[in-house]
Amino acid sequence: MNSMIYLDYNASTPIDPVVRDAMLPFLGEMHGNPTSSHALGKRMRQAVDDAREQVAALIGSSPEEIIFTSGGTEANNHVIKGVAHTHRKRGKHIITSAVEHPAVRNPCKFLEQLGYEVTYVPVDSTGWIDPQVVAEAVRPDTILISIMHANNEVGTIQDISQIAEIAQQAGALMHTDAAQSVGKIATRVDELGVDFLTIAGHKIYAPQGIGALYVRRGAELEPLLHGAGHEQDRRSGTEAVPAIVGLGVAAELAQRSLPNTRVTLLRDRLYDGLSGALGDDVVLLGHPTKRLSSTCCVGFRGRVGGEVLAVCPQICASTGAACHSGKARRSATLTAMNVPEEIAFGAVRFSVGRPTTEDEVDTAVEQIVAAVRQGVPS
Repeated sequence: MNSMIYLDYNASTPIDPVVRDAMLPFLGEMHGNPTSSHALGKRMRQAVDDAREQVAALIGSSPEEIIFTSGGTEANNHVIKGVAHTHRKRGKHIITSAVEHPAVRNPCKFLEQLGYEVTYVPVDSTGWIDPQVVAEAVRPDTILISIMHANNEVGTIQDISQIAEIAQQAGALMHTDAAQSVGKIATRVDELGVDFLTIAGHKIYAPQGIGALYVRRGAELEPLLHGAGHEQDRRSGTEAVPAIVGLGVAAELAQRSLPNTRVTLLRDRLYDGLSGALGDDVVLLGHPTKRLSSTCCVGFRGRVGGEVLAVCPQICASTGAACHSGKARRSATLTAMNVPEEIAFGAVRFSVGRPTTEDEVDTAVEQIVAAVRQGVPS
C-alpha cells in the first residue's frame, strides 16, 4: 500500500498521527460515561468539553453552540428536518441548490413527500450560485435556505455571506454544509452569517463517524435524536469520547495550518502538469479562482474517467463524488453545470492534502497523461 498515490482527500482524509495519539488513551485506560459523576466520568466530560472548545475556536463560535454528531450526514439531516418540524406553522418552503451533496438533497426530497416545497436554485457553468437567483426564489413562507459552502466534486466556493444576508432579510434560517471547506479555507460563522453549519471529521484528519453541528445561540431546532438529553438536550446518545477527542485535536491542527498555501501549489502543479501535456484534451471543471485549495476536478475529453483510472491502479482518485462513483454518467453536479457529456464522462476529481508530496503529484501526472494518450475507449 506504500506505493499508492492517494489523491482523494475530499472523500476522506487519513487520521493525523497527532490525532491518533491523542485518542489512544481513550481507547484504553481512559474510559467511562461522560454523564457519570465519578472521577473517570468527570475526566471523560472534561475531554468532551475541551474538544468542544477546540472545534468552536476553528469556526469562531461559542463552545455552547457546538453539537457533536456522527458526521456530516447526521448534521445536515438534523438541520433540514429539525427546522421543517420546528417552523412548519410559519411555512413549508425550503431553498437549496442543484449541486448539493445527497446528505442535503435527499432530506429535502423526503420533506417533499410530506408536503413541503423545495426550490433547487441553478448554478452557472462553473458551479457557482448567483445570490440574486436565491433572492428571487425567496417566498413569504420560506423557512430555510441551505447552500453548501464549497462543492465536494468541483470545489467551487459559494458566497455564503451574501446568501445568509438574503435569508436574514427574509426572516428565514440559513444553513451551510461546510464539510469540504472547514479546515481548508477560513470558515468563520460570524463572517458567513449562518444559523447552522455542518462539520465532518473525516475531512479534516479526524476519524470517520464523528462530526459537529454549529447551532447559533437562540436558533430553535427540534432534535433529530430523542433520548436522555445529551449535548444540551439537542442530540441524545452517549458521546463517542475517543472520536470527539480526535475531532477536537484535528480542529486545532487545522486552525494552525490555515492558510495552507502549500496545498494550493500542489493542486496547481497537478493541473498545470496535465494541461501542459494534454492541452485541450483536459478541461478544468469548477470555478477557476473561487475554488478549494485541495480540489482539481478535470474532464478528459472523449474519455471515461473510470477507465482512465483503471489504467493507473496506483492512483486513488474519484470519478465524481466518492459516494456515488463507478457509473459512467454525468453526476448531478456536472449535469447542473451543463458540462457536455464528452467531457463529463471523463471527469476525475483529484484532491490533494497535507501529506501529499510533489513527487506524488508528478508521478500521478505522468501516469494519467500516459493513460489518456493510450486512447482509452470511451
